Amino acid sequence: MPIIHVYVWKGFSNEAKKKAIAGITKLFAEIGVPAEAVEVIIHEVSKEDWGVGGEQASEKLKHIKPP
Repeated sequence: MPIIHVYVWKGFSNEAKKKAIAGITKLFAEIGVPAEAVEVIIHEVSKEDWGVGGEQASEKLKHIKPP
């Protein structure tokens, strides 16, 4: 059974999480893995704890908000 870990910025909406879980599960089902065997774990990480290009995402990407 595949377990997929997805890391997103804190504040990712519940609707976006539902879409991510459904979409990832669908991809695995398309290659023959039973949907009920697919597990998706979403980890929310604050932008202060996420680095992009040597800087905190909170500083580098101030204008970007999670879906």
